[in-house]
Amino acid sequence: MTKQNKLSLAYSTCPNDTFIFEALANGGIDTGGLAFDIAMADVEQLNQAAAVGKYDITKLSVAAFTHVSKTYGMLGVGAALGRGCGPLLVAQKGATLGSLSKKKIAVPGMWTTANLLLALFMEERPEVAAMTFDNIMPAVQSGEYAAGVIIHEGRFTYPNYGLTCLADLGQWWESVSGLPIPLGCIAIRRALGGETARQVSDAIRASLIHARNHPHAAMPYIRSHARELDDEVIRQHIALYVNDFSLDLGPEGIAAIHGLLDLARQKGVVPAIDLPVLAD
Repeated sequence: MTKQNKLSLAYSTCPNDTFIFEALANGGIDTGGLAFDIAMADVEQLNQAAAVGKYDITKLSVAAFTHVSKTYGMLGVGAALGRGCGPLLVAQKGATLGSLSKKKIAVPGMWTTANLLLALFMEERPEVAAMTFDNIMPAVQSGEYAAGVIIHEGRFTYPNYGLTCLADLGQWWESVSGLPIPLGCIAIRRALGGETARQVSDAIRASLIHARNHPHAAMPYIRSHARELDDEVIRQHIALYVNDFSLDLGPEGIAAIHGLLDLARQKGVVPAIDLPVLAD
């Protein structure tokens, strides 16, 4: 396949994504004749790139999907979705939820699911400031912001910054819905058609299965892109965000996505989706 026939594929530098895609990126699996031109970026950068249709296949925040659903459909594989893995609202010790009234809160991107959950959780829509996820904890520690919504490995490292957790937004969602929290998904350009979507899904699923069968082989690739280099944090990150929903959303995963987006639409947080969510 020539360069111009490659499918552009973008995902984040986080361990859950690099774990899933390592074998696909490094020739560890048979991709069924597909070839990929790979790019990596922070998830909010990917969200905004999807707004202009930059990539054929891309990691997206589930919240961002509502803004680009005319261009992209979701694949049933590669998702970050589960229980006990949601964003945390953190602040300096001594802070309370009540003390955040009228205060600005740092979030990892305007179109992230973390920001959506914060808007649903707070009684009043908070004023937020967007920054890359790894800058949030230092910004809260320094007092630049009253609180921050942290994602990824921040779940494991926020005590190192002297911060306290005011709310587990994923746990809140699970308590009000009874469903797992849908954080991220893999989306594909709808114009590529159902057959290509199925082929891409098969390739991603094969890459994930390869990583599960050969986890140590994936580690050099994962470490080369991780923001947090501690191996134990990397392992915890992968164990938390890569699960059976990553292999296949299944009925419960699809129900969780519809449930969150329907509530957010009712609250006026995201636009309505007019097309089917799944592309494959």
